[in-house]
Amino acid sequence: MSQRVLTGITTTGTLHLGNYVGAIRPAIEASRVAGVESFFFMADFHALIKCDEPARIAHSSRSIAATWLAAGLDPERVTFYRQSDIPEIPELTWLLTCVTAKGQMNRAHAYKAAVDAATAAGEDPDARVTMGLYSYPILMAADILMFNAHRVPVGKDQVQHIEMARDVAQRFNHLYGQGREFFTLPEAVVEAEMELLPGLDGRKMSKSYDNVIPLFEGGAAALQSAVARIVTDSKLPGEPKEPEGQALVTIYDAFATPEQRAAFRAALRGGLAWGEAKAQLVALIDGQIGPMRARYAALMANPAELEAILQRGAAKARALAAPLLAELRRAVGIGAFTADAPQQHAKVEKAALPVFKQYREADGRFYFKLVSAAGELLLQSQSFEQGRDAGQWVARLKREGWLADAPATLVADEATVRAALAAFAED
Repeated sequence: MSQRVLTGITTTGTLHLGNYVGAIRPAIEASRVAGVESFFFMADFHALIKCDEPARIAHSSRSIAATWLAAGLDPERVTFYRQSDIPEIPELTWLLTCVTAKGQMNRAHAYKAAVDAATAAGEDPDARVTMGLYSYPILMAADILMFNAHRVPVGKDQVQHIEMARDVAQRFNHLYGQGREFFTLPEAVVEAEMELLPGLDGRKMSKSYDNVIPLFEGGAAALQSAVARIVTDSKLPGEPKEPEGQALVTIYDAFATPEQRAAFRAALRGGLAWGEAKAQLVALIDGQIGPMRARYAALMANPAELEAILQRGAAKARALAAPLLAELRRAVGIGAFTADAPQQHAKVEKAALPVFKQYREADGRFYFKLVSAAGELLLQSQSFEQGRDAGQWVARLKREGWLADAPATLVADEATVRAALAAFAED
């Protein structure tokens, strides 16, 4: 059985090296593993909680989309979408809100931090709290549960929200499942070796601390300038230096092989100057992200290409979200009174659906193939003596999804084919 992995980044700024090491790189690597279905999204609804600058949110969404693609994300292999393009997510958020205890939300770290900050400033405890801030763990739960993700890569500070998502899912299943588990219980995945990349001052790399190393913005010059400002001890060139606990060394480790790490530590203990160590760090990082930076610039210059990719991803995502939401509506007792009434909330644009094509070759035998909405070949059948045999297999695949014994060859990966076939559920 395939495992679903979901991750997203809030669209309130440009990405830095910590985002790349802690979230983007491991998620993209995981998406290439056999048996993994990956979901990537720009969390632009979440951005509204802490940003009221429309231009900033719009630019950030575009920048993040370009960054993931430049970093190696394959949009044909994964489901890559903008959160706000999936209307089923805010509707699911409301269904989950109705089964979530206020006391649980009172314990959320972000809410408690806002209350503490207001109290310390002599303000009303809730002076800095909007309902978006208060309830955003429920929106995060909807992001995850909408696609029944098994694993969610997060920073250590986000583990609580995955636990909340599990609690909400269990309560909904208990109240409305009648023996059925609508939602899979997700698990948080915290990168064991590199939980949080340190910033220039040794604290967690964060825009709020103004201590970040830019990923693509500003080019190689910005990278070099930021690394030059990494705080180190005062040891002079030639003096032995203790590598452990140094932010510069931790950042180096995030890009180095085990052999490079050992050699770098040995050089520092042997008296390597901090200036030379920083130059080596710049060369190491730029060797990996330099080619990505060029791809990023090309994508930022072509917003139409980005938008087309996101719309294909949204169609893929909605092919999964719409049928589930229709079931959840029925489970809670809302919706149409008759089965043949229009279900506007469950529609997916037909133009975005994949298509089966049946044909006869010059050898007189019959074939079928599955082609994505973008025209990419996903599945190619073996030959059949009779056209009706090919047609029966097409009908079965549309009805049952991917079957391991199907007389056909996977051209794309299995996760992509499964997602494409799922689109026929509402066709």
